[in-house]
Amino acid sequence: MQLLITFLQCETRLQPNPSSSFFLGAITMADNKRTSMFNFFLLSVSMVGLCLAPVAASAQGRKLSFGVNGQFKILQVADMHYANGATTRCQNVLSSQLAHCSDLNTTAFMSRVIAAEKPDLIVFTGDNIFGSDVKDAVKSMNAAFAPAIAAKIPWVAVLGNHDQQSTLSREELMKHIVKLPNTLSKVNPPEAAHYIDGFGNNNLQIHGAAESSLHNKSVLNLYFLDSGDYSSVHNIKGYDWIKTSQQFWFDQTSKRLQREYNKEPNPQQGAAPGLAYFHIPLREFWFFNSKNAAKGVRQEETGSATINSGFFTTLVTRGDVKSVFVGHDHLNDFCGELKGLNLCYGGGFGYHAYGKAGWQRRARVVVADLNKKGTGSWGDVKSIRTWKRLDDQHLSVIDEQVLWTRSPK
Repeated sequence: MQLLITFLQCETRLQPNPSSSFFLGAITMADNKRTSMFNFFLLSVSMVGLCLAPVAASAQGRKLSFGVNGQFKILQVADMHYANGATTRCQNVLSSQLAHCSDLNTTAFMSRVIAAEKPDLIVFTGDNIFGSDVKDAVKSMNAAFAPAIAAKIPWVAVLGNHDQQSTLSREELMKHIVKLPNTLSKVNPPEAAHYIDGFGNNNLQIHGAAESSLHNKSVLNLYFLDSGDYSSVHNIKGYDWIKTSQQFWFDQTSKRLQREYNKEPNPQQGAAPGLAYFHIPLREFWFFNSKNAAKGVRQEETGSATINSGFFTTLVTRGDVKSVFVGHDHLNDFCGELKGLNLCYGGGFGYHAYGKAGWQRRARVVVADLNKKGTGSWGDVKSIRTWKRLDDQHLSVIDEQVLWTRSPK
């Protein structure tokens, strides 16, 4: 009885077998009368084990660096739409999958792709929970991020347009997220907290490889922005956008990081490359279709704001950010280059999110590679590559492409 009580109190979901997300859903559905007591016991033991495991210390203030292999790998998880776990049904899956499919399939997929890719950082690009279906936002958030926490990998999250539609506001959600183990999320950057719009705006610096001359210098800069939810401006309908205050913060941060990159010791030329992550796509995503995008497909319209925020121009003008990664439109997963800036969708990840039956849920992986010097030590960033992982039997890799390569000096 005590085991059952502990199981019911646990807020974290754990997959008993990572080989198949649909297997997980099949044996853990609370309303499935065919589930044996033995399977329930096994799941309970697994859950209790995770609940009672030592909690990792906070990752706040942790220094991120390239590995000894000269790489830094990022896993993007877009649109989990997590709700209430085993009782939450999947959307738009094959009829043969529907009976045993739930939020737990999303959990299983994440655990599988983390194990396969072993990322250095996990980025959640919003709609982490589907607020209108959520009974308890805290429990749903905890369950949604559980695989990342269990893997003890640093992670960061921004919000989408559905996260706040439950029991917590956007500010309250971010204040909860920043308290979770291993997260590098921030409510907002301290230097801009008094003026910046939104919640979750953040910058992470990725330092050079250990024992290299650049180990104390950021050679890759990551920007995370809150693209909001819905317009609050009278007579402007539709989705929200990245505000002027956020663009000012980005511009100032980018310039400061370039000054640090250029100064002693080991001064570097130009600016370190950057990547930007947020939820709602820019209007410039409309430029691409399945034919003119470098890789991937368009299967639905771009759900951008009805006005142009000007952030695309801000990014192009600064020039350090090489790629933007968004979610929001689950059936689009393309990458296309416009004026030197790659615009990339993550593709729908979650099973409670709308999708397309037979079109597998997916995750985007990004890898930055360092230059290898003649001395054998690692230098600055040489290239940025990407591919996607599908939630099929083999976790298939598709659409490998190079997003950016440094011009010869």
